[in-house]
Amino acid sequence: MKPEKLLVFIPAYNCEKQVPRVLEQLLDPKITPWLGECIVVNNRATDGTEAAVQRWMAAHPQVPVTLLRNDENYGLGGSHKVAFGYAAAHGYAHVAVLHGDDQGDIRDLLPILEKGAYLRYDCCLGSRFMKGSRIKGYSMLRVVGNYGFNWLFSLVAGKAITDLGSGLNLYAVEPLKTEYYKKFPDTLYFNDCMILALCHLKQKVLFFPISWREEDQVSNNKLTSFGISLLKLCAEYLRGRDAFVAKEWRAKPIEDYTSTVVASNL
Repeated sequence: MKPEKLLVFIPAYNCEKQVPRVLEQLLDPKITPWLGECIVVNNRATDGTEAAVQRWMAAHPQVPVTLLRNDENYGLGGSHKVAFGYAAAHGYAHVAVLHGDDQGDIRDLLPILEKGAYLRYDCCLGSRFMKGSRIKGYSMLRVVGNYGFNWLFSLVAGKAITDLGSGLNLYAVEPLKTEYYKKFPDTLYFNDCMILALCHLKQKVLFFPISWREEDQVSNNKLTSFGISLLKLCAEYLRGRDAFVAKEWRAKPIEDYTSTVVASNL
């Protein structure tokens, strides 16, 4: 099928070594026809992330990349909200999320893009823990823990869930325009709330296998506290699904998630 021009969103925070490698993925000739624009959203990184992106952009002026800097540190969830708003405002039909720490591979989207399968779903979520997926560098503890929480969330949501939040996803923009996600946490728990909300709102969700590696990345997850928080999310969802979606989850409610254009190849 004829490639659709996608918005590719790369959230970036303290990943100066990895983000140039992520941007290199956009040079793949199979990806280029699908690329309408890439936005790198710098969530106020304290290292050389922003400078690394600017150097890459200068070396590849033909690639349509825009570097944004959040006006505050909004967290990973907040950066998603910036990107979703950008996609809607600029007329994109789909936004692909590719984390800037170089654990995922955007080429894993090609099977569902080239066959047009993504057009039948509201979102397509990359899964590290389903048939056909490939994981490198994960400890057995993390693998077993993920399988356990995938099972628990599936039981709670009444839908098979094979990953609670990888760094490669594809969202249709139209369902996002209601901003049902706006009150969800601006933290790492954003994706977990999104998955439960997607199930309750009866959106069409596709999980697809991806490759995933952990090499020189630094994880922000503390497994014990993260696990306890996931249990609390499940309990909250079971208490009332409508209330779960409508609840204000943010410690600091923000009306507008704004950012500043630092550089652009457009």
